[in-house]
Amino acid sequence: MERYSFSPEELVVIENSPVPLGVFQYLNGKMFTVALSQGFCDTFGYKDLKEAYEVMDADMYRDLHPMDMKRVSEAAIRFEVEDTVFDVVYRIKDGEDYRLIHSCGKHIYPGPDFRIAVVWYADEGPYIRNTDEPGAGPDMTVKVNLPFEGTVREMNYDYMTGLPSMTYFFRLAEEGRDKLAGKGREPVMLYADLNGMRFFNKKYGFAEGTQLIRAFAGLLSEHFGNENCSRFGQDHFAFFTVKDGIEERLEKLFEDCKNINGGKSLPVKVGIYLDSTGRVEASLACDRAKYACDILTGEFKSAYNYFDDAMLASEIHRQYIMDNLDRAIENNWIHAYYQPIIRAANGMVCDEEALARWEDPGRGVLSPADFIPILEDCRLIYKLDLHIVDLIIQKMKKQEELGLYIVPVSVNLSRTDFETCDIVEEIRKRMDEAGIEREKLTIEITESVMGKNFEYMKAQVERFQELGFKVWMDDFGSGYSSLDLLQDIKFDLIKMDMRFMKEFDHGEKSRIILSELIRMAVSLGIDTVTEGVETKEQMEFLREVGCTKLQGYYYSRPSRIEDILDHKVECPDIRFENPEETDYYAAMGRISLYDLSVITKDENSSESLGNYFDTIPMAIIEGDTEGLTIVRCNKSYRRFAEKAFGLIVVGQKVDYQVMRDMSTDVFVNGVINCVETEGRSFIKEDLSNGMTVRSFVRMIGVNPVTGVKSFVLVVLEVSTNKDEQA
Repeated sequence: MERYSFSPEELVVIENSPVPLGVFQYLNGKMFTVALSQGFCDTFGYKDLKEAYEVMDADMYRDLHPMDMKRVSEAAIRFEVEDTVFDVVYRIKDGEDYRLIHSCGKHIYPGPDFRIAVVWYADEGPYIRNTDEPGAGPDMTVKVNLPFEGTVREMNYDYMTGLPSMTYFFRLAEEGRDKLAGKGREPVMLYADLNGMRFFNKKYGFAEGTQLIRAFAGLLSEHFGNENCSRFGQDHFAFFTVKDGIEERLEKLFEDCKNINGGKSLPVKVGIYLDSTGRVEASLACDRAKYACDILTGEFKSAYNYFDDAMLASEIHRQYIMDNLDRAIENNWIHAYYQPIIRAANGMVCDEEALARWEDPGRGVLSPADFIPILEDCRLIYKLDLHIVDLIIQKMKKQEELGLYIVPVSVNLSRTDFETCDIVEEIRKRMDEAGIEREKLTIEITESVMGKNFEYMKAQVERFQELGFKVWMDDFGSGYSSLDLLQDIKFDLIKMDMRFMKEFDHGEKSRIILSELIRMAVSLGIDTVTEGVETKEQMEFLREVGCTKLQGYYYSRPSRIEDILDHKVECPDIRFENPEETDYYAAMGRISLYDLSVITKDENSSESLGNYFDTIPMAIIEGDTEGLTIVRCNKSYRRFAEKAFGLIVVGQKVDYQVMRDMSTDVFVNGVINCVETEGRSFIKEDLSNGMTVRSFVRMIGVNPVTGVKSFVLVVLEVSTNKDEQA
């Protein structure tokens, strides 16, 4: 879809209109401004249209009240994705105070290839905090001044259900709760949501869904009174009543709901906020009831849930994170911790993953789970992720000053990063301005990041790759679409989900699945890394099956760069990989010691493979003109070597004369031939213990720094004199 534009004549009419109006287009995952009116400028206080266009293109939510950000953005997303009517009231900054804006919108289709959103606005007056009543304090309720009250019913009532609109409902709720409290009865605010509306619409269609919403609205009106209820949009409702008998009344509501709309109905989730928890304004009470409602996930049945102290603490924490993010970044409370990723072929650090940690002076160290979901939910995560990129750049510059090797560092991106800013351009700009190669920063995204707008996200992945950044798929195997994604997107690496290691000791299934996934990745030319490696057994297994890279506590926990440079991290045997050797070790690491395709890779072989072991012995070796080293091998090769030679030491170089004493000149000469010709050899040797061994050796690559060459060694067949006699 292309950008839409009005003709010059049409644009003049729109821009000169005194009606507060905006026209927008959602394109490639981002909202673009098509046209604004003079009335829009007057309503929102812009000095001219030029300023209005600049602000709307840069940050259309700039002056929005923080507490309204999530609700407005959710309504905008539903408006775009579900093609619904946009109808929302929110607070806009007006000097030191706020004003209430009621915005409505609908989509129009000016051409066969275009869909644009027309949104009109009404200024509903100042947002007034009433402090004149006796006992007014910091938690005093908020009252709203609506200058157009009573002039047009449509401004106060939902067009679909006839229930009060959200803004009008908040006024009614404030007055109604005051009256109930004055009579000595405890008010209660409730938030209701039909469970499974999206799938209902898919099954029965949107028309049937509309009928269900209207029927449920009528049921609420019947049980609690029309003026005590409101529809906030879609299948979301709020209502207030007294606490007395509330649970019995909700159970009756649930039972009656089964029979509405001819039996085509859905379960109901309800969140409950009691005034005894703490008297707050109607809108906040409703938000807290919604919080309690949203926690009801999993079971497909009607249920209710009370907002409690734990939820209040969670809400307070959420608000703290939102309010203090900028301060935390400015004051260096947020640090990047780096966990090494180890090359399986050489045991060296080939990459690092940057992980955010919030070290709050008042609350201590916050784990990512304490703040990342909150920042994602309120669409502020881009600030954190770009800050982590800045810290990575500072780290690399420090390493460069000290003359240390710089390995690529990966950063995790959220879906909202791509929705709230041009994250690709922001990262490119930072790397280029710092003079650091783009390939030194790796982008990690999960399956869930791809989301609904797959084509847009695919384009962003390709943008990163075209600019020279590598893109990894994180948590591979955790969702249901992982394999489908590999058909459409060429990831540079897939990171196996940690659950494979958690199930490692609980049976063979996890190991078999992981082995086959790694084999598949190798066949697709994709590197692999498995996270959660905690034991030597896990490490050896992953090396054998050809996992390229390893990550986990077996090697090191995430650490600050200062501790790494000061050698305070307890991993003295870990060294950083020389970037010039990266391609060489990468080729070695991709070979699975359970994959027989290495025998015929690159060339066709006419040699009959004969009889093999069920698990054929394989090893990766490095050799030069003096001797060879077994870099890694599978268990089958270890058993074979112990029977054939009596001893095998992985990682220790053995010169050729010692090998001749252990083996035969035939094998040594075959290996030397491969070293000299950089080719392959089929070797048949008769050992002194009566064993006849058929082997295959094929070159993998040459280390550009040391000149050492690597090979894959496969034992094809072992027989004895008894076998031949038989």
